Amino acid sequence: MIALKSIIFLIILLLPLSNPEKMTEKIKSEKKKTETEWVLSDFIQNPQKGITISGNPEIVKYRNKKAVTFNGTDDAIFLEEMPLTGLEQFTIEMIYNPCSGGNFEQRFLHCGEANGDRLLLELRSTPGGWYFDAFIKIGENGVTLIEPTLLHPHDQWYHIAYVIDKDRLETWINGKKELEGSMALTPVNSGITSIGVRQNKVSWFKGAIYKIRITPKALGPDKFMKL
Repeated sequence: MIALKSIIFLIILLLPLSNPEKMTEKIKSEKKKTETEWVLSDFIQNPQKGITISGNPEIVKYRNKKAVTFNGTDDAIFLEEMPLTGLEQFTIEMIYNPCSGGNFEQRFLHCGEANGDRLLLELRSTPGGWYFDAFIKIGENGVTLIEPTLLHPHDQWYHIAYVIDKDRLETWINGKKELEGSMALTPVNSGITSIGVRQNKVSWFKGAIYKIRITPKALGPDKFMKL
């Protein structure tokens, strides 16, 4: 009887191993649910494999924390990482400070391919302030959320968010919704990430970034990071 119980116990333990494909899918599913959080000063102070630094981004103070400045000319961070793989809903947040004096078009986050499926967070800088631009393109479909009249002063810290919930897209600044749109969304599954410039090294960002967080859920403002 004891031997029989031992055999049954071993069979139960080995059952999950009998279908490695299901185990792999489960691991992928769990991985997709993982939140990504980047404190940019970590990339400068502790560079790791898979991180490429362009120019000389410098560390500056953000309250009692550390942020990274980008000069608008050649400073950027490239990551061999694509945190949006498999996600049909997610929230991208950033705490950043866009400086005056930069180029009109600036890209400060680019996830995906250089020219294929991609998501970009951008701004347009004018003498009177800056306005937000959130762009996504998958296959032949693309949506740009941008409004030139929604101007904000330069040289201040902001919380920005791009919320995607399957076919619903929203942009938020400091907890206030600015724009919304819709698009039949499939995941952006391949590519890398650049911070401070578009991946083909045009449209450099001038300003500072403290943190980027990507959550695999469509968050509301009550769940956003605190500025």
